[in-house]
Amino acid sequence: MASKRIAVVTGGNKGIGFEICKQLASSDHDVLVVLTARDEQKGHEALHKLKTSGLPENRVVFQQLDVTNPASITSFADFIHTQFGKLDILVNNAGITGIVVDEGSVTRSNVQDASLNTYITKQVMLQTYETARDCIQTNYYGTKHVTEALLPFLRLSSSPRIVNVSSGVGKLENIKDERANQMLSDVDSLTEEVVEEVVTGFLRDVKDGSLEEKGWTVQLSAYIVSKAVINAYTRILANKYPSFRINAVNPGFTKTDMTLQKGKYTVEEGARGPVWLALIPDEGPSGRFFFQMEETAF
Repeated sequence: MASKRIAVVTGGNKGIGFEICKQLASSDHDVLVVLTARDEQKGHEALHKLKTSGLPENRVVFQQLDVTNPASITSFADFIHTQFGKLDILVNNAGITGIVVDEGSVTRSNVQDASLNTYITKQVMLQTYETARDCIQTNYYGTKHVTEALLPFLRLSSSPRIVNVSSGVGKLENIKDERANQMLSDVDSLTEEVVEEVVTGFLRDVKDGSLEEKGWTVQLSAYIVSKAVINAYTRILANKYPSFRINAVNPGFTKTDMTLQKGKYTVEEGARGPVWLALIPDEGPSGRFFFQMEETAF
């Protein structure tokens, strides 16, 4: 067991997360994957699906993890400590959109690819303060709190990797609040306190109903901010832990349940970037943002 590389994938029961688990477990790098899911039954179903797909024996296990629940995170960290004693790869994939979608309207639409975003933003999306808060809590704080809990075990690895699954909408060009944009763009001054200020200010604007006057695309703004601050957090972590390889990746507009199976890329294509970054050599990049396997601007 000690010779194996241990990988954790959050939100691994379906979509891109499931495919990341599958590709890591079937790689030639002798990786044992810990598939996690908030829902225990769905996690066990995903594990069964992987084990009956022809994967080598003892390449994947399941452990429940709710990234928004402190007790669940603590319990999961205890599991890693007890079962493995160290961790080599953390893929922070768990996430939500922060919106309520009229699935019928999207299903009836023939709109595909990037234009779908324009259509559903105008027609069938609804973001409330509660959905925005939950989006930030899951996508950003979930990533941060899980990472913090597992850092002691990553430090024990000879080649630690952290991959934060982000999105193209999290690019700085989509941060419409001028002050928030400046704060996140100032790389030399980026700290977790700066990110906290951006998040707090955004949620205050949602609650006050002042998003439109600040130029936001209102319906998708929480998802945009959550991914932008994940990108910022990636840079902060990479600077703090120079011996790690820590990167963010946009898998592309992928056909999953989250996109109601609309999209340009298959889950196999969407998972390739995160898997590649999870397995990059020690001399590989860190603190960067990728579109699949190509470096792109933040």
